[in-house]
Amino acid sequence: MKQLLILSGKGGTGKTTIASAFIKLANATAYADCDVDAPNLHLIAGWKAEPKKTDYYGLSIAEIDLDMCIECDQCRASCRFDAINAEPDYKVDPFTCEGCGVCGYVCPAEAISLKPAVAGELMLYSDKKKVFSTAQLKMGSGTSGLLVTEVKKQLKSAADDAELVIIDGSPGIGCPVIASLSGVDMVLIVAEPSISGISDMERIINTAAKFGTKTAVCINKYDTNIENTEKIEQFCKRQDLPSIGWIPFDSNAVKAINNGQTIVDIDCTSGVAVEKVYHKTMNLLFEKGGG
Repeated sequence: MKQLLILSGKGGTGKTTIASAFIKLANATAYADCDVDAPNLHLIAGWKAEPKKTDYYGLSIAEIDLDMCIECDQCRASCRFDAINAEPDYKVDPFTCEGCGVCGYVCPAEAISLKPAVAGELMLYSDKKKVFSTAQLKMGSGTSGLLVTEVKKQLKSAADDAELVIIDGSPGIGCPVIASLSGVDMVLIVAEPSISGISDMERIINTAAKFGTKTAVCINKYDTNIENTEKIEQFCKRQDLPSIGWIPFDSNAVKAINNGQTIVDIDCTSGVAVEKVYHKTMNLLFEKGGG
């Protein structure tokens, strides 16, 4: 099994658009959306059947037994996250509680315990031909990295014999990206020629380098700023990173996505360019002795 992860240092670069095109071009039988904070690959993945859904339990949350509570106020005074309210009764705010357990430790009446809390929902789409794993983190939950790991575990369990796995990662360099990077064979970074795009591209490249993962770069919407596109090319040369394609800005791409299609489902300039990037990516991923 070869795992290709598609990342971007920031949102809005076209990462999911390119990931969906790759899935279509590869006729992939196993793929995942690891952007658990805001998953959207399912919108253009073409699934009609409902997924199998499983509750995901993250950090435990403190719970106060009001029948045992003596209102000594030690829990509220000891909570560094200000997660306990005293009025009208002592209650824990589940959105601010970090599950540290200090409140339970200081409670003389032993009225506080940690209870498992649903932090998100795992979703698995599957049929006889293919498998798609994704998840949605519950608003206010902070265990996105752990949930990404569960998305990948779920996919591997359901499609262990797949030759190729394509993973749509999340933007940025935080916990979900770190979890996405673990164990993959190659990372394709989708960059955009803007000042913030270049800065965030450099950060995600540095992050991937710490994992020793094979990395390549493609530039989306390259013609919106040729000068910055050339800066990205120069950076890749200095870092000895393959720059494997330029994709033009294409208003038809927006129309395709709005219609629930990939950009290789229609005849458009961005789709032609992405197909070339796809073939170069596969050559790198499956090269002899590579990955």
